[in-house]
Amino acid sequence: MKILPLIIAALTLGSVSAMANGIDSRAYTCAGLQSLIAQHGFVFISQATFGDFVVANRSFCADEQILETRSVPTSDSPECLINYCVSRGMSSLGGSGM
Repeated sequence: MKILPLIIAALTLGSVSAMANGIDSRAYTCAGLQSLIAQHGFVFISQATFGDFVVANRSFCADEQILETRSVPTSDSPECLINYCVSRGMSSLGGSGM
């Protein structure tokens, strides 16, 4: 029974490490990716076409940032919608966000 806490700690640290080092969105279904983001609040997606943090909601953005939506590929969809934070002046929507 003394090993159980070590196993739990290793699994937790492994999950945190994956969030910090980045994940490949293509390894998840769209629903699975969105669930992972909701569970952790934010996740770093690391792949050639997108390398940034995605967030569960606006509360994870800085005050001067807005929430935008874009898509990333997942195992079941070429365009899974995710949220990410951008500076107001950098918005691809011309300054409108959620």
